Amino acid sequence: MAAGTDLALTGTANVSGMIAISSETIHIRHGLVLSSTRHLDWIGTGTTVAAHDSFRVAGMRARAWYFTGPPLPRLSPASGGRKFSFASPPNRLRAMKLLFTNFHAGDGGGHTTYILGLARGLAPRHAVFVAAPPGSRLHREAGTIAGVTVIDQPFPNGFRRLAARRRARRHLIDAMRRERFDVVHVNGSADHRLSMSARRASGTRPPIVLTKHNSKPMTGPGHWWRSRFGTDAVIAVCEYVRRQVMASPYARCRVATVFNGVDIDHFAPRSADPASRAAWLAPDAATKPLLIGSNAGTARYKGWMDLLEALATLDGADRERFRVVLAGGMPAKDDLARVEALGIASQVHFTGRLGDVRPMVAALDAGFVMSWDVETISFACREMMAMGKPVLVTDYAGLPENIVAGQDGWVVKARDRDAIADALRGLLAQRSALADMGEAARRHAVADFGMARFVDATDAVYASLLRDFSSKA
Repeated sequence: MAAGTDLALTGTANVSGMIAISSETIHIRHGLVLSSTRHLDWIGTGTTVAAHDSFRVAGMRARAWYFTGPPLPRLSPASGGRKFSFASPPNRLRAMKLLFTNFHAGDGGGHTTYILGLARGLAPRHAVFVAAPPGSRLHREAGTIAGVTVIDQPFPNGFRRLAARRRARRHLIDAMRRERFDVVHVNGSADHRLSMSARRASGTRPPIVLTKHNSKPMTGPGHWWRSRFGTDAVIAVCEYVRRQVMASPYARCRVATVFNGVDIDHFAPRSADPASRAAWLAPDAATKPLLIGSNAGTARYKGWMDLLEALATLDGADRERFRVVLAGGMPAKDDLARVEALGIASQVHFTGRLGDVRPMVAALDAGFVMSWDVETISFACREMMAMGKPVLVTDYAGLPENIVAGQDGWVVKARDRDAIADALRGLLAQRSALADMGEAARRHAVADFGMARFVDATDAVYASLLRDFSSKA
C-alpha cells in the first residue's frame, strides 16, 4: 500500500496481518492507531474491525501513530477492550509521575514549546515535573502551569565543567530517589546523558523516553551507548525523523511517531490590527503590497535570507509588491548589512522577540519557513496554518509533511533562490486565492495538528512502556 493510501474497511476485516507503507511493513500485532473521519481507534492483536469510514494510513499528511521495534504487550480484556478514543488513551494503568528534562538555559525554541504543551496537557492526568536550568524560559513558564513542579536543574556540558556536572548529577540523583518517577522524558543529548547516569546511580529504573527534535545525524559512539543503555523508547516528531531513527542505533528501541501539536484554539484566525498591518506594509506603494512573514525565528538556518535574496532578484515592479516581516531575535550586523546591500531594507521589518506572535501572524497574507538545516516539522509553520495562513516551506526534512501543496501552501527546494523567486511570483498570481488557501490551512490544522491528539498519543507511549516494564517486573 502506498503512503497516504486510503484503506477501505467494509463489513468486517481482519487486520491481524500486515499493512505495507512505503515499502516498509508494520505488524498490526504491535498495535496501530488509525484515524477515520469520525474517530480514532486502537487496533490491537488479531482485531476484527467493524465497518467504518475509510482510514488514512500515514503518508505525507500522516494521520496515524504507529509503533515499531519490540512488540507491545498484549491487550487484556480487563484493561477495557481493544478500542479507544483519543479523548481517553488506551489502557492507561494509573496516574503516572513524569519527569521532563531539557538542557537549554535560554529560550529553548521548539524544545521548550514541546515540553510546555505536554506539561499543560498531562498535568490534569499525572504528576508532572520539569527539570530545567534556572532562568530558562522553560523553567519560568512551566512554573506557571497548575499541577507542574519545577526542579532547578542545570545540565552543564563539556570536560572543563566536570565539577559542575558532578553537582548536577548528585542533584538529579536526589530528585530521582525522592520522587521515584515512572517515566523520564529527555529532549537533548546533554540532559539525556545526565539522566542516564543519574538513573543508574539512583537505584531506580524509570524508562527513559527520548524525543528527537532536530535533523542532526544520530551517529557516533555516544549515540550507540545511549541507545543501548539509556533509552527505552524514542519519539519521532515526523516521518522524516522516524526514518532517521530507524537508520540509527536507536532502531533497537521502541520507536513511536507522534506529530507535534499546536493549540488550535489559541492559534485561531483573528482580525489583523490595522495599525500594525499598515506599519508593516510601509513604505507606501502604487499597488497594495502582499505582506509575507515568519514567526520561525531569525537563526541563519531558518533560511529567511534565502527568501530575501530571491525577492531581490524579481523585477522592480514585482519586487515592490512585497513586504516581509520577521519575528525573532535581531539578526547579526553582517546579516543586516546584507539586507541593505540587496536594496530591499525598506521592505523588510524585524519585530524582535515577541511574547505573543499572534498579532503579527494575523497581519500576514501568507507565511513562510525556509529552513535548510536542524528543522524537523516546525511549530511555527503549524501555528501559522492554524491561524488561517497558507505557508511556503522548503523541502527540507519534515517541512513538506505539513503542506498539501497547492491547497494550503507551497513547497520549494531548499536554498534554491530561483525556485523561491518563482514561488513568490506565484503568490502574486494567486493573490485572489490566498484567503481560500488560508481557510484550507485552518481546516488542515483543525483536522491534524490539535493538542489533544498530540498529548494523548504521547500518553499512550508512556502507558505502553509501563505495561511492558510492569509485565517484566
